[in-house]
Amino acid sequence: MIVITGGAGFIGSALIWGFNRRGFDDILVVDELGSDEKWKNLVNLRFADFIHKDEFLPRLEKGDFAGSIDGIIHMGACSSTTEQDADFLLRNNFDYTRRLALWSVEKGKRFVYASSAATYGDGTQGFSDDHSLLPRLRPLNMYAYSKHLVDLWALRNGLLTRIAGIKYFNVFGPNEYHKGDMRSVVHKAFEQIQATGKVRLFKSHIPEYKDGWQLRDFLYIKDAVDMTLFIYDRADAQGIFNAGTGKARSFYDLVVAVFNAIGKEPQIEYFDMPPPIRDKYQYFTRAEIVKLQNLGYTRELFSLEDAITEYVRNYLLTDDPYLGKDAKL
Repeated sequence: MIVITGGAGFIGSALIWGFNRRGFDDILVVDELGSDEKWKNLVNLRFADFIHKDEFLPRLEKGDFAGSIDGIIHMGACSSTTEQDADFLLRNNFDYTRRLALWSVEKGKRFVYASSAATYGDGTQGFSDDHSLLPRLRPLNMYAYSKHLVDLWALRNGLLTRIAGIKYFNVFGPNEYHKGDMRSVVHKAFEQIQATGKVRLFKSHIPEYKDGWQLRDFLYIKDAVDMTLFIYDRADAQGIFNAGTGKARSFYDLVVAVFNAIGKEPQIEYFDMPPPIRDKYQYFTRAEIVKLQNLGYTRELFSLEDAITEYVRNYLLTDDPYLGKDAKL
């Protein structure tokens, strides 16, 4: 049995879909559903059981699942970059991950966890997933710091030769609908176009970048799933790995692709970035993915335009965006 924490979330539910496509459904979903509509991500998926995240960890450490778990893919975390409760983030993102990792190493089980590209901070230290560079990174918000602490802890305790962490860049695609302000700009742009016929983007507040030409490494969820399962499958895939395209594209490019997928002429307005986030804003991200490629990952990734076209036309413009056309994620 494989445990997927955060299994009702965006990447977690997509990973269940990935396993289901292989014909595998012996999956224990660990999550908390709360009062949003995250539960809808699970409706079209197959899995063995569901358990609340607060119940799972004590039972795991007590030995209730001894012998039944083959591996853990830990996607569960608070992913809000604006969360201000540092103690909560340390408990939920750092300590929970650390305890799962220790259990997995002690039992000799595969453990893959979600880190984040947010750990790279303003990008002045580059975007290399070389372990030796981890201590140089300076995250810009508490969410990113909680993720960075896990990476540092694993490095300091010699665990990066026994577990794998994945630094996801800007992932977008089906099943992100419940994420509120943490949804991708693709989904936000789609909703703005449908409601007003136009999209609003942040102005740039530094001279190196034009308005709307801030750059990100945008990764389609299907590629994120494929990379994650590739890493999980390989026993020699240990340490930190970037999950991105290796290409930086502008928000302008992204928004134009959304307009084109809908079949409308681009109408873009620019507005001032709120002062509280100006000093914490990443103007550029681009994953270095040489380590993953050297491990043998050679699959061709979706282009930004192709990914957005599929997302918009096969999901967002359908009657059921959770199901999409032809019952495919």
